[in-house]
Amino acid sequence: MLFPAFLRRAASTPTGAVGLAIVTALVFLAVFGPTLTPYDPYQQAMEKRLQPPSREHPFGTDHLGRDILSRVLYGCRVSLGAAALVVSISAAVGLLLGLVSGYFGGFVDEILMRVTDVFFAFPRLILAMAVNAALGPGLLNTMLAVAAVSWPAYARLIRACTLQVKNETYIEAARALGLSHARIIFKHVLPMVVHALIVQATLDFGGAILLCSALGFLGLGAPPPTPEWGLMVSEGRLYLATHWWVSTFPGLAITTSALGFNLLGDALRDALEVKF
Repeated sequence: MLFPAFLRRAASTPTGAVGLAIVTALVFLAVFGPTLTPYDPYQQAMEKRLQPPSREHPFGTDHLGRDILSRVLYGCRVSLGAAALVVSISAAVGLLLGLVSGYFGGFVDEILMRVTDVFFAFPRLILAMAVNAALGPGLLNTMLAVAAVSWPAYARLIRACTLQVKNETYIEAARALGLSHARIIFKHVLPMVVHALIVQATLDFGGAILLCSALGFLGLGAPPPTPEWGLMVSEGRLYLATHWWVSTFPGLAITTSALGFNLLGDALRDALEVKF
């Protein structure tokens, strides 16, 4: 019951309401989009190639005559699914390492934080490209590469929150009662840092979409003819000067998704009174 309560508080602000509306629409399209597509997103019709937006094709067609609206709707599931897996993996890894680092401190904290410093020393996109290139092209490898460069932000945040919590009186009382470290961490510390994790994950969702789309644009993500937004923008870049709609509509989908999650994340941060 707690999550709906602070979600309602977040939606009570104009930006939060807009962000929640966008995210809700994206989730709806990710679930039901493939059933709403007017055409097969993979079907080619060379006689209809590069047609401008019309009543028959509201977003126009691409260089292979495929309906861009159908591909954008289908691509919502691909892009959001990839971002969801990235955020889930990076948040889980960062949460565990941040809790351990902040709670135990000392040598453990020093080692884990120096590892995170190594990841922070490189730009996320460059490091993700390197990891993706090492793993090889493909959507799954792209998700693993993005998750591999995203967990340090969670680890740093959760560590900072854990450092604030671990010296509280009730934690000292739990230690005095002889509770195990694992029970203290997961039963007493974790509930106090989960709000910060939710906010960070919401904000990072938009970044994950952007990063996965960037790798897809560079040819390291989903292979053709997968209707992935970054790949669609890449396929239309050669026609941008004369056939603007090929890249514009998937690009707008990426922009709108990132905007929606950022607006919702900011509203959740205010509602939960989380300070970064």
